[in-house]
Amino acid sequence: MNRTTNPFRPGVLLAVLALCALHPARASDHIPAVLSPQQLSRASGAVIYRHVCQACHMPDARGATGAGRFPSLAGDPRLASSRFMVSVLLMGRSDMPSFRPRPDLKGFEAKTHVTLGNAEIARVVNYVRSHFGNHYEDRVTPADVAALQPGKESTP
Repeated sequence: MNRTTNPFRPGVLLAVLALCALHPARASDHIPAVLSPQQLSRASGAVIYRHVCQACHMPDARGATGAGRFPSLAGDPRLASSRFMVSVLLMGRSDMPSFRPRPDLKGFEAKTHVTLGNAEIARVVNYVRSHFGNHYEDRVTPADVAALQPGKESTP
């Protein structure tokens, strides 16, 4: 009778599990896939970009084409206008959703909608406009974002 050697040995599995138990994961090892509203409120522009924007615009902000078209933000001359980027985040554009508070949403849409406050929008706009080959130095403030909220009268 020809017996094949079983490469799986229960003792090896127990040893691996024992080593894992000796080295518990630290809190800093776990990076959540989705940030809570409280975490977003304290996050830097870079962190907001990583957790909210990069899934579509890619880590290098060069965008993507495939099941959809996600424009490049890298070296984008339209970002010379901070109002343009703030308005896109507040109102959405093409297939991009708005990130403003949406009390009109109900059910699943309300639960999955990502809301960014004025300060978070200002931080991520400032981050994108000063990274990825963009060198725009003027800064957006939360008051600038508030002035562009839908229903607010903006000054030229």
